[in-house]
Amino acid sequence: MLQILAITAPIYLIIAAGYLSVRYGLFSKPDMRVLGRFVVNFCLPALIFNALSKRPLAEVLNGPYLLAYAGGSLAVVTLAMLVGRRLRGQTMPLATMQSLGMAASNSGFVGYPIVLQLLGPTAGVALALTMLVENLLILPLCFAMADNEGQDAARRWHHTLFISLRNLLKNPMVLAILAGFVFALLDLHLPAVLAQTVQIVATASSPVALFVIGGSLVGLKLAGMRRDLAWVATGKLILHPLAVFTLLWLLPPIAPELRVAAVLFAAMPMLSIYPVVAQKYGLEGFTAAALLVTTVASFFSISTLLWAMHHLLGWTA
Repeated sequence: MLQILAITAPIYLIIAAGYLSVRYGLFSKPDMRVLGRFVVNFCLPALIFNALSKRPLAEVLNGPYLLAYAGGSLAVVTLAMLVGRRLRGQTMPLATMQSLGMAASNSGFVGYPIVLQLLGPTAGVALALTMLVENLLILPLCFAMADNEGQDAARRWHHTLFISLRNLLKNPMVLAILAGFVFALLDLHLPAVLAQTVQIVATASSPVALFVIGGSLVGLKLAGMRRDLAWVATGKLILHPLAVFTLLWLLPPIAPELRVAAVLFAAMPMLSIYPVVAQKYGLEGFTAAALLVTTVASFFSISTLLWAMHHLLGWTA
């Protein structure tokens, strides 16, 4: 267990440092937004490009991984929508935002630093594959469903999906994925000076991202939401990794490192922009509280998952 805590504890200590630095005025919450944009627009794209461009295309375009992660994520979205709409009578935006919280992981800010410590360079490939599913499938689908209510629902559904897919071409991380695939396919290499520059920027992603997560948690409120918060946290930290694990068991086997990475990425708390995308529907309060609860609880759930994968399943990277 001490070996597992040696992996997870540093991650959450950096998150705690970010929280305390904002809580006691060393940084402000707007500073966290600036640092977050730096990570999203520069560090993570550099990291993804490096991970994909330096490996053979057959290694980075892994069909079973994509099927397992996409299928598990869609299964959780479907379950959450059925429970929210049919059993609890929720509005479409609320049910969809809960679905998004359960099925879209914080793969770049929290997941990658943890998986990197465990798996090394393979973590970058798994991150890119995970982001393919999240950015090309889960996010556009949930955005489209959230607007699918009212008289013009059918028209808005298609329009929102089209806008979401079009905006992907402006996303630096998606562009980095495409560029990495092109370099891998054509066996291209950056000049030495540019390659070293990209490497330096990529190495900043983990500590800065974790610091931003901590600072962003300051001031979030939990009052009056316990039942819904417990449902979303359970879906994200337990149901999502369980669904991905089940499909990995049913599909053709993949490399042990990628198998571990897929389950771990699914077990991460939800994406850090969760409250931002929910603002449009007036749900930023609930989603911010869900982000706080799930991020704190993930320290215990991820540590337990690592122990179970090693001692109960015999999975080794």
